[in-house]
Amino acid sequence: MERIKVLSVLNLSEENLQTLRQVSPILDIQQIPCRNPDQMKPLLKEVEILYTFWFPFDPAEVAPKLKWIQLSSAGVDHLLGYPVMKSPVIITTTSGIHAVPIAEYVFALMLALVKKLPLVLDYQKRREWPRERNHVLVSEELRDKVIGIIGYGSIGREVARLAKAFGMKVFATKRHVEVNTDKGYRLPGVGDPEGALVERLYPNSKLREMLPLCDFVVVAVPLTPETYHMIGPEELAAMKPSAYLINIARGAVVDESALVEALREKKLAGAALDVFEQEPLPPESPLWELPNVIITPHVSAITPKYDDRATALFAENLRRYLAGEELLNVVDKSLGY
Repeated sequence: MERIKVLSVLNLSEENLQTLRQVSPILDIQQIPCRNPDQMKPLLKEVEILYTFWFPFDPAEVAPKLKWIQLSSAGVDHLLGYPVMKSPVIITTTSGIHAVPIAEYVFALMLALVKKLPLVLDYQKRREWPRERNHVLVSEELRDKVIGIIGYGSIGREVARLAKAFGMKVFATKRHVEVNTDKGYRLPGVGDPEGALVERLYPNSKLREMLPLCDFVVVAVPLTPETYHMIGPEELAAMKPSAYLINIARGAVVDESALVEALREKKLAGAALDVFEQEPLPPESPLWELPNVIITPHVSAITPKYDDRATALFAENLRRYLAGEELLNVVDKSLGY
């Protein structure tokens, strides 16, 4: 029987490659790390299954035998507009493996904002004990606050689980509110598989009804043409002046210029941003200097367990592929995620 050629162009450990090879002897799994798509292009002629982050090609031209791409990312916005998104090639993502680190990151940022950690650390650097510290450093509590989660996918569901542990009220938006179960890949004990933790669930069209009720708004939707600048001037104006915005999704979901204006005019209490419309964030961006903003360089998903979790998901999908079962995290190309 002819073996199925599987190529990884990333840099999985030998242990992770062995995990993939143990799925079946019929799989011919090779790894050739590539620094850019041009290095990958000449390797694709005989490949049936590809593990990659990029694919800016027409599969019919460079990979005629390619049937399935397993991405190393949860999002596919970097592939939008490329021929592969209109091809019959199946694309699956690693959605679900990011839920734990990103949800923890969300709470790290929220706590840093309400407990005024940037100001505390500034005093520490100055070796100064602030006068009237009980006034200057008075902090909010998360208990009984409302957290609004824009996009109730795997990350949003784990944010909700942690929010409940803090005694918060959970509101969320979702494309299809009539179906609230999580059918994607999920780590054991993580998230809200049955959608039981949400007190109010809004369709995307009702976003502006949810925003005025929230003390924290967490952006967790994929970037698609539909979600581009989903948070714009009108949405920001609908938020409480005491509210905080946290974006761990994609920068372009938020209108950055409108956000800067809202923060400057103190129409929001603050923001924590791990993603930006342009990355790296340009030195001239006013976001660097706004006192009510915490900036991190798109690192919320980075964890030592990333490749192990991605490999476990890929291995399960390889098993399903060979068994003729439905793959996990199949991208709906018409929706862009």
